[in-house]
Amino acid sequence: MKYTIHALLAAMALCASASAVASSHREAPSITKTPKVDATDLYMFNSYESGRADYVTIIANYLPLQDAYGGPNYFSLDDDALYEIHIDNNGDAVEDVTFQFDFKQTLNSIEIPSGGPSNVAIPLSNAGDASNPANVQTSESYGVTMVKGDRRSGARTPLGNFNKPFDYIGTKSFADYPGYARGFIQPLNLGTCGAGKVFVGQRAESFAIDLGKVFDLINLNPLGPRDGGTNVLADKNITSIAMEIPKACLVNAAQVDLGNNKRGVDPVIGAWTTASVRQATLVNPSPASGISTTAKKGGAWTQVSRLGMPLVNEVVIGLKDKDKFNASEPKDDVANFKNYVFYPTLPALIQKLYPSAPAPTNFPRQDLVTAFLTGVPTINKPANKALVPADMLRLNTTTPTVVAASQNDLGVIGGDTSGFPNGRRPGDDVTDVSLRVAMGVLCHAGLPPEATCVPADAKAGTAPFTDGVVKSATAFDSVFPYLKTPNAGSR
Repeated sequence: MKYTIHALLAAMALCASASAVASSHREAPSITKTPKVDATDLYMFNSYESGRADYVTIIANYLPLQDAYGGPNYFSLDDDALYEIHIDNNGDAVEDVTFQFDFKQTLNSIEIPSGGPSNVAIPLSNAGDASNPANVQTSESYGVTMVKGDRRSGARTPLGNFNKPFDYIGTKSFADYPGYARGFIQPLNLGTCGAGKVFVGQRAESFAIDLGKVFDLINLNPLGPRDGGTNVLADKNITSIAMEIPKACLVNAAQVDLGNNKRGVDPVIGAWTTASVRQATLVNPSPASGISTTAKKGGAWTQVSRLGMPLVNEVVIGLKDKDKFNASEPKDDVANFKNYVFYPTLPALIQKLYPSAPAPTNFPRQDLVTAFLTGVPTINKPANKALVPADMLRLNTTTPTVVAASQNDLGVIGGDTSGFPNGRRPGDDVTDVSLRVAMGVLCHAGLPPEATCVPADAKAGTAPFTDGVVKSATAFDSVFPYLKTPNAGSR
């Protein structure tokens, strides 16, 4: 089957599905009660740092809407949870490689003389220069384990234990926070496939949107200037789990049928991140002095957060199924959630709020399914002829990279095939791309016959929909871990 270049570029955007207008912050009823395990964004891209062409960078952000001044406890991750990044490298929607992160918080109680018979514990997080661990009351460490096969029963390889930097309290506590944080970027020995890097720590919020207006019945100017809005997340922080992994550690080394009488290694991988907690919690009515003494937790790991493609659970999945989505696995997406893609409600809501922007009428929306659940042929669709459709972020690891200054923030529909939805880079404007796809831009680009979508099906499909907030690749670093230094709690 042949595609025009415009059809391929537009079809790539379908991976955004019918989603739009917000990242995965506080997206499901239950996750609002446990923000430490709330995944907000997932990035996966071919590393564009100079000299790192053989690597893939994966960043999973957690714990949304952090106010930088949120002391004295700030924003530790949950030491009773298991954070995971899963890789599917054969198209069956089941993890083949999983990286597990298990956190531990340790108390270093600082006690000082205050006029009494003995020293007394201080109420603040630190008692001096916070870059010196002896001056900070708590510290976090984490273990990384690589699992081949099933995440619970597969072959496990411990990759080491590492320390996490303390959050950015302020400029009096940290004279040079950027330099301090860089000291926590650590090498990661992955055995025969090579060595990578790992960093876990607070970063400036990487997503950009006028969040309040979005949820106030899309109170925006959707056909206005792309930079006409306000990024209300600009003063927020998140916590990032970042890895740079050799491509050889992620792709399936088996030879497969690549079509056109060719065999070789399938370069396409899929990824999603999850967080799990213990199944049972027993609240301690008389906690002892210390930290993490208020409850006892036990039982099997139970998944409570899931994120692959951006925006899906936030604005595609219906409210009644958001918790169900967070607990589900990609292999079950078609059985559980296909109608949210076939018959998306967001375009209908946009039409109701903005009658001059009619929603597409091709049902079921096979144009969305083509790339949202499967990837696009010749671009980022796995070679597996028995491919299982599923929501995950897919990346062709052989796509050449583009330096930050030359990246197009509209990714593939902007002519930059190294960007979203062929993976996702920090500077990719997934909101604008998703709005345009939801309203039928694909119907005007030329589609494969099975997509059954023509221009008459999407009368507003060529409109340049936008949320009015832009954040380009040059707003981020061009070296690992790419995301910027967090906002300081005090300046």
